[in-house]
Amino acid sequence: MESKKIIQVEDKVPVSLLIPLSLQHMFAMFGASVLVPIIFQINPSVVLLMNGIGTLLFFLITKGKAPAYLGSSFAFLAPAGLVMSKWGYQEALGGFIVVGLALCAISFVVYKFGIKWIDIVLPSAAMGPVVALIGLELAGTAASTAGILPGADGAVDPRNFLIFAVTLGFAVFGNVLFRKFFAVIPILIAIIAGYVTAIITGAVSSSTVLEALGTSILVMPNFQLPRFHLESIIMILPVILVVTSEHIGHQIVTSKIVERDLLKDPGLHRSLFADGFSTVISGFVGAVPTTTYGENIGVMAMTKVYSIQVIAGAAILSIIASFVGPIAALIQTIPGPVIGGISFLLYGMIGTSGIRIIVDGKVDYSGSRNLTLTSVVFVVGLSGVALSIFNVTLSGMVLAAIVGMILSLLFYIFDKFGWTNDKN
Repeated sequence: MESKKIIQVEDKVPVSLLIPLSLQHMFAMFGASVLVPIIFQINPSVVLLMNGIGTLLFFLITKGKAPAYLGSSFAFLAPAGLVMSKWGYQEALGGFIVVGLALCAISFVVYKFGIKWIDIVLPSAAMGPVVALIGLELAGTAASTAGILPGADGAVDPRNFLIFAVTLGFAVFGNVLFRKFFAVIPILIAIIAGYVTAIITGAVSSSTVLEALGTSILVMPNFQLPRFHLESIIMILPVILVVTSEHIGHQIVTSKIVERDLLKDPGLHRSLFADGFSTVISGFVGAVPTTTYGENIGVMAMTKVYSIQVIAGAAILSIIASFVGPIAALIQTIPGPVIGGISFLLYGMIGTSGIRIIVDGKVDYSGSRNLTLTSVVFVVGLSGVALSIFNVTLSGMVLAAIVGMILSLLFYIFDKFGWTNDKN
């Protein structure tokens, strides 16, 4: 295999390459995806199971043309936490299902009216910074997960920094220096190197590893049934704004990476429906809502491996891990500095993809319109300003996307009336 050879969406790969590439995707999504059920205090096994099933359904619905991994959505944390504190997790599940159904309904609207409106409400001058914010606003999360931010005493654990540095170093230099087979699995190699460093430094004890390996071979995910409560549904439903914006942004940045317009083929309506349908079935069995994952988008951007077969392999591994006790237990021993070290680079890759949208769109900043639009979107997204609507807080990329859409739509209307000073 040539160094950095592109493996396209429909390409098949030999088993000897498929397994490590699939493991690479699964490890990349694992930390963030398992964190959501841990916060909700439910068994991660059912989430791993539904992430895998949801991803396979996504491929089926999108006709195997849209490479994406469905992981646990963070958008629901705040409203679901409020619902759980008042009623319980099963009531939150009912809200998840209704949001999934709403997303399916939006997909039919997109199918009916098309996607031309996206170019009007999110031109390159707005979409570029919005996509960049997907990665940039997560930079702090990566550093926090890695444990390299100063604590209350102003100090950083040297072990955390060493593990983080080794992981990130292998990812960065491996991406530049590795050749042939190793050129497509730098993330997996970096995770292994970071994990070995964690064991050597004592951040992960050998007894912890042995205890994980001694877990019961076969475990059963803890399924739960939803309960539908009108007030809890009303509290969670506004998350649809966040989920829709996030999904469109992910599909656009993935389109740029694989150099195919996924909004047209297989179509935004298909990917939206697949995302919503996955959330619906997850809610009915007790898992958390799913969404396309930035970590896996970053892996594709870094390795140039876009094969559906590889991501499907990761989904199958996730399903297997949900039933095999030692595998799930061992993966959960991967320390934060390793996950953070990988995320540090992957989130940056997503940010760079946003800049690429601006470059490819040949955005002209000599006039005031594009300069103003990009500036406002970046400032809103990075300033920390937030807007609360029905117990849902809009901030960061989502709020920036909404502001960008409103401004772009107003500029379009002004153009129609001939009011703008740079129309020509």
